[in-house]
Amino acid sequence: MYQSILVPTDLEHTEQLYKSLETAIHLAQHYGAHLCYAAVTPSGPSPVASSPEGFEEALERFAAEQGKQHGIQTSSVAIVAHDPAVELDDKLLETIESTGSDLVVMASHVPGLADKLHILRSNAGKIATKAKISVFVVR
Repeated sequence: MYQSILVPTDLEHTEQLYKSLETAIHLAQHYGAHLCYAAVTPSGPSPVASSPEGFEEALERFAAEQGKQHGIQTSSVAIVAHDPAVELDDKLLETIESTGSDLVVMASHVPGLADKLHILRSNAGKIATKAKISVFVVR
């Protein structure tokens, strides 16, 4: 059913993304699908790496480790943005198109007061609304 699954990943918070990462892995195993880890990084230093090139290498290592550990085919796409907080949704939508993915599995944050007051916007909600493919949002 699915051949290429894209999973947006935040290397700084992989432990908090556990459920979405595991869901993507299980779906990839079940369908024999390729799993692509995508992450957005700033054009300068980040908490993960001192440069976008270093970030790309860290993401490649993460994807390779996950593939080896779970027996799945993986790849990675590091996306550079001048302001990741602002550009995240658009960059992910572009990556969905460019990778030819047919499913996105991504984490959602737990709703709270900030959501009720519309202080925070939902990245998963925008991706689910705008993507031309299925989006599995994991809470």
